[in-house]
Amino acid sequence: MTELGIPKLASLTDNQVLTSLAAIDDIRECYRVLEKGGLNVVGEVLKGQGPFYEMDHYPKEDVYDRETASQYYYHAHRDDHAEHGHFHLFLRNAALPEGIEPVMGPTGEDRVAHLVAVSMDAWGYPTDLFAVNRWVTDESWLPAETIIRVLDQFAIDHAYPSWPVNRWLTAIVRCFRPQIEALLYHRDEVIYQRQAQGLEQVLEDRSLEITGTVPIDVDSWADKLKAEQIKRNQAKRIQQNRSSEYTR
Repeated sequence: MTELGIPKLASLTDNQVLTSLAAIDDIRECYRVLEKGGLNVVGEVLKGQGPFYEMDHYPKEDVYDRETASQYYYHAHRDDHAEHGHFHLFLRNAALPEGIEPVMGPTGEDRVAHLVAVSMDAWGYPTDLFAVNRWVTDESWLPAETIIRVLDQFAIDHAYPSWPVNRWLTAIVRCFRPQIEALLYHRDEVIYQRQAQGLEQVLEDRSLEITGTVPIDVDSWADKLKAEQIKRNQAKRIQQNRSSEYTR
C-alpha cells in the first residue's frame, strides 16, 4: 500500500504556516472557555442527547450551516481503536464546484463530500485524523483535488449545539489542512491501486473502511510551526543583510 506522506514543513507556504498558527490560537481559546466551565468538546456535543449509543449521530439531526453548506456529526463504532468517538466533517452541494458529478453516490443537489474524520479521546481532545472509503458515509465520490479546492469553505458559524465546538472544528480544518490534504490524496491512491476489482466494487468493499490515519497533537504541531517560522524569519534577515551589503 502507498505510504501516507505528510508534507514537510519546508514545503508549506508562509501563508499556510500563518494560517495554521492562527487556527491554533482559535483552538486554544475554545479549550480555555470550555475548561473554565468544566466542559470539553465531546461533552458539549453529547449534552442533552440522552444515552450514548454506538452508530447513532450526535446531535440527532447532525449540525448544518446553511450559509456555508458545512455539516458534521459525532458518533462511535470503532472497536479497533482506543477512542471515545469521532467527528465526520462534510461539505454539501452548495459548497462544491459546479458541474463536477461523482462517479458514485448522491448526485446533483444531493452531492455531499466527506472531508475528514477526527478521533477524540474520552477527555475531549483529538488524537487522530482519518479518511474513509465511500460506503462508510454514503458520500458523493469526488477526486481529492476537487475536495481540496473547497476545504477552506468548511465553517460552522452558529451556536448550535455549542459555539466553542463549532469554532473548534472549523479551526481544526484550518490548522491541520496539510495533513487532511495528504489523507485525501492517499485515499485516492489506495482506491486506485484496487481498481482492478472494479471501481464501484472497491468503493463498496466492506473490508476497506479506513484508508489512512494521521496522529495529531495541537501543541506538538504548534511547536514545529513556530520553529519553522523562526527559521524562515532568520533566513530572511540574513538575505536582507546580504542585500544591503551589496548596495553599499
